[in-house]
Amino acid sequence: MMAASVRATFRLFQPLRPVPPMRIPLGQPTVPGRTTVARTMGVLPLPFFSKPRDFSLPNLSWGPEMVRLYEHYNSQCEVEREGGEKQKGPWKRLPSYNRVLKYATGGVYLSKLIQSKARLFTRNIKEPGVSFEYVLFDNSEEQKCVGILQAGHLLEGPPGFVHGGAIATMIDTVTGAHATLLSGPVMTANLNINYRSPIPLGSTVVLESCLDKKEDKKTFVTCKVTSSNGSKLHTEATALFVSISVCKILDGV
Repeated sequence: MMAASVRATFRLFQPLRPVPPMRIPLGQPTVPGRTTVARTMGVLPLPFFSKPRDFSLPNLSWGPEMVRLYEHYNSQCEVEREGGEKQKGPWKRLPSYNRVLKYATGGVYLSKLIQSKARLFTRNIKEPGVSFEYVLFDNSEEQKCVGILQAGHLLEGPPGFVHGGAIATMIDTVTGAHATLLSGPVMTANLNINYRSPIPLGSTVVLESCLDKKEDKKTFVTCKVTSSNGSKLHTEATALFVSISVCKILDGV
């Protein structure tokens, strides 16, 4: 019985047989990474392929205030009309993943090693609750975007409080997402922040981004960070984003 078990285990962990590289006829355009994906699908078993995790969905690390605010806005993403018919509400939850397609300056596709390790800064820690726990909701009619943040212990600056850089990161995240929804691809040109009162670690705060004005390629937004019940103002900010084409981003302009 033991010998049979050893043989089965050996077969399970045998090196996978190599798959010959895909040959692409000359003159046909190639998509970066497509060959790699095709080869990987031929080598790896199905369990390796899973749906990407949406970090904006609740997890067990979320405290009562984080859950309450999430449910408050999420309940307005879909409303029920008379007769039980459902329709889109004024708010929309924005999904959030930890990876995006990466290119280097000049449009050069990054190496497989860098690709495999590249992670969105605010989503680069897998353990729930230790750093940035947040979800964004957008209201296109009111031209407003709201972020709900629960600050984990790895974001500490002054003892017991959130680091100012972490707050700035979340302000840039919320206002940047909002500006993108308003104007398409943008890049941060200016971010001016006034810190009013420190944010305790583990607490939940609300970041509210509102459109100020748009001028040609410029999008101006304001942002405030308040306690979960809105009674305390923690931070105020203004931001300027400049519209830019995806081609220019890939060319490093």
